[in-house]
Amino acid sequence: MPNIQDVAKRAKVSPMTVSRVINGSGYVREETRQRVLKAMKELHYVPNRLARSLVVQETKTVALIVPDITNPFFTLVARGTEDTARELGYHVILCNSDEDPVKEREYVEMCISMRVDGIIIAPSGDASKTNLQTIEEFQIPFVCVDREVPGIAADVICGDSYYGSYQLVRHLIELGHKYIAIVTNLRTSTGRDRLKGYQDALRDYGLTFSKEYLTECTYKSVSQQYLVDTWWDLSHPPTAVFAVSNFVAMEIYKGLARRGVRVPDDFAMVCFDDIISFPEEFFTTAKQPSYNIGSLAMQSLMDRLKGHVIDPRKMVLKPEIAIRRSSGRPR
Repeated sequence: MPNIQDVAKRAKVSPMTVSRVINGSGYVREETRQRVLKAMKELHYVPNRLARSLVVQETKTVALIVPDITNPFFTLVARGTEDTARELGYHVILCNSDEDPVKEREYVEMCISMRVDGIIIAPSGDASKTNLQTIEEFQIPFVCVDREVPGIAADVICGDSYYGSYQLVRHLIELGHKYIAIVTNLRTSTGRDRLKGYQDALRDYGLTFSKEYLTECTYKSVSQQYLVDTWWDLSHPPTAVFAVSNFVAMEIYKGLARRGVRVPDDFAMVCFDDIISFPEEFFTTAKQPSYNIGSLAMQSLMDRLKGHVIDPRKMVLKPEIAIRRSSGRPR
């Protein structure tokens, strides 16, 4: 059986560096870390503290890594995951990555060190690829929720972002809007799918897509005032906006209010996922079956743990379009 010295020799590093990679402690350059992981894979080396869970025993514990647990969407995903896990005799460790791939990596390494049986993860974005590859290197079953990452073969459980965005933008067009802005996150598959739905809705109704109405953001950061002020500098300022998420919608709403623009009297808004900070239902949204997504993710992971599934599969659930006051009346 290979030992830590064999791995160090193959990777051309010290045994201490190999130990740091295994334990996720101390600073190790990414290039060096990948070289150590490659050597471990080539030698079929399994650290002693992982061997019992990865080869012989189960811990009956799974991890759920989400980008923002304060977002009601992920709160319900977590609840669906936990309820189903308990029914199956598993416990869930909840991790919040804050859309940060570095923090996400720390949680991945922690999950490995804690010998979890499997991981359910909503990747922070395309930059999560190396983190998912690390999970693969340690042969831990995992399932992606809400987002998928190019080049990673995994089960994916998500809402239909294309359908939801198409229906929301179509609703705005049918109300008479011709200049519709979009604020989306192109670092994630969901953000790109929602842009595609927006573009196709414009095309199908004879409107032309213009990049001046497209603003990129992250799900946790958008400059509300700069964004809103920029719109009014356009030759044809938008009369409506499609926001990629509930958080982004709230930031836009605040920016419009500071400018004295009233929703929906002066400006229409639609977005993905409900906003619970309002005292009454206000925003027109694409409501995703969040609880079901979490529950199906746990069931899918269970299939992986039992070896019932070989090829990766993708389950796409349609959202419910809830028409409310924020989109306004026909113009």
